[in-house]
Amino acid sequence: MRIAVCGKGGSGKSTVSALLAKQMAKTKNVLVLDIDESNYGLHTQLGMAAPRDLMEYFGGKKSFKEKQKAPKTSSLGGLTQTGANTGTQQSRFFKSRWSFSDLPSEFVEKKGEVRLMAVGKIHDFGEGCACPMGVLTREFLENLDLGKDDVVIVDTEAGTEHFGRGVDKDFDLLLVVIDPSYESLKLSKKFGEFGNQCGCKVYFVLNRVEPDIREEMLNSVIGVNVLAEIPAKRELFKASLKGEELDLELEEIEKLVEFLENI
Repeated sequence: MRIAVCGKGGSGKSTVSALLAKQMAKTKNVLVLDIDESNYGLHTQLGMAAPRDLMEYFGGKKSFKEKQKAPKTSSLGGLTQTGANTGTQQSRFFKSRWSFSDLPSEFVEKKGEVRLMAVGKIHDFGEGCACPMGVLTREFLENLDLGKDDVVIVDTEAGTEHFGRGVDKDFDLLLVVIDPSYESLKLSKKFGEFGNQCGCKVYFVLNRVEPDIREEMLNSVIGVNVLAEIPAKRELFKASLKGEELDLELEEIEKLVEFLENI
């Protein structure tokens, strides 16, 4: 299963991604893929060191851009171990298809059954846009074979740019995190539209829910598609503020995982 966690900046995408990964790892093999080039804290929430950028595996952004110019070559196709057809075109970047066991260890941080990878970050002034990261994300997801107990949770960049890059067509579902702000409530409708356009099921997670604003938040989305309502918790806020691991369990996340494992 490939799950995209979306939302506006500051809505709690990374928090939900980390909590979801930790809970799902109790029964699944989990890969968290960080594709937010401006997020530098997800690894701390998972209790890990920051992984090296996967972009470095391909020689960095400059080398990757050169590979982008090369056309895809024809291949004979065939079936993978999971029975998926490899298609008629070979990736410009990957010489063979990858499973979890093929992920380059120097670019993977791991704790328990949770793996963490980062496609790339903006590290220096004037280094250029993040467009190559979007291409690599799409190619990586297309090239990755999953076993029946494998789950990929993608912490997307803030906003809607990943839809413009066409990344979301490779997801099985979108989890849209909504915080109590006008911008987040309005943006959730756009996420719903984009999800329909790319053929992805769209579900919502309400974050930082207070009793007096709950109904207003629910009325802003299709209520039947709200899978979880995470209350405002000081423990989460303090841990995120200090850059500490989110080492707590929430009943709301447990119910969310139970739903995801049954669809």
